[in-house]
Amino acid sequence: MKRLFFLFLCITLISKAIGQEFDLAAEEVELERLLIDLRSSKNNQEKKEKNALLKAEMSRVLQSKEAMLYPFLKLTTIGFIDSPDKQMRIINWNVEQDDLSQEYTAFVIHLDKRGQVQYVTELEDNSSGIPVQTNEFITADNWYGALYYKVIPVKKGSKTIYTLLGWDYNTSLSQIKIIDAIYFNGKNVKLGSPIFKSGNTTEKRVFFEYSKKVTMSLKYEEDRERIIFDHLSPESPSMNEFRTFYVPDMSYDGFKLKKGKWVLHEDIIGVNKGSNQKKQYIYVQNEKTGKVQGKEVKVEWLNPEDSGNPANGGHHVAVTPDVEIKGEEKNDVRLPKINKRDRRDPSELSVYGNEKKKKRRFKRRRN
Repeated sequence: MKRLFFLFLCITLISKAIGQEFDLAAEEVELERLLIDLRSSKNNQEKKEKNALLKAEMSRVLQSKEAMLYPFLKLTTIGFIDSPDKQMRIINWNVEQDDLSQEYTAFVIHLDKRGQVQYVTELEDNSSGIPVQTNEFITADNWYGALYYKVIPVKKGSKTIYTLLGWDYNTSLSQIKIIDAIYFNGKNVKLGSPIFKSGNTTEKRVFFEYSKKVTMSLKYEEDRERIIFDHLSPESPSMNEFRTFYVPDMSYDGFKLKKGKWVLHEDIIGVNKGSNQKKQYIYVQNEKTGKVQGKEVKVEWLNPEDSGNPANGGHHVAVTPDVEIKGEEKNDVRLPKINKRDRRDPSELSVYGNEKKKKRRFKRRRN
């Protein structure tokens, strides 16, 4: 009898070890405590140590199958970015250093093709001294570091490639918006795919470097299947070579999804949702009574593609989302190449950029 009891106990313990159960509500409380400790750190060394503890705990918790969908609402300074098909999730946060530069951490959860096996991969920020590569594949241990905020699935044959929109602090003078692609080969994670087409040129990812003084819009319009963004121009013609002086010029470009690729369209019109409405409800003042009252009015939209529109005087025909763009491959428009993140003291370098950044003062330990 004792032997049977001992055997039962061993089987129970082994089963528990193999199928470890998680109380995610309790685990989230512990993660929140570690996150608060990290955000209250006073110097780089302390931040490094506290972030290592948070990463170790996060890596353990993400092994739970429930972690793919659990909201983690208490972790307000960590991003949980889900793909619409619920097949992958990115857990992403930054740690500001003493010199105001940023360290990035990211975990990627993805399911196998059958949706039964869950893999967890850490992307290791190894960008120090590495220039931005727009035409190379990137592995998980050689990541450039960024904060992602949008995932867009793109079907390419039987494979799904996920398009990512992100942001990077870069330097004290410029920042970067990112369009990248991520896909999976078994448990392996790779970044970059030749799906970004600009004229006759195809890139594996796209970077936009621009001035720290401004904000650049980069967003996905699901109803039109396009990524729309501010067109960047130098503040003056003499600054054409220096990305730190690039700002939005009030025009827009976009990548339109076509046969599994993002094709660049220039000079497009951004149309707000609801612009096709025939009527609108507004509040106006009654001229007789002086009271404010509701009134339904017809919406008259001046179509910018109409050359006779008085708004453009017949001099320019803009491109709206519903217009088929012809000759899109006529011009070989190359997106700008940039060098990423110079973290030196800005007082020691030229404001014109293009210098290589120094290596970090410390190496982060990876799990």
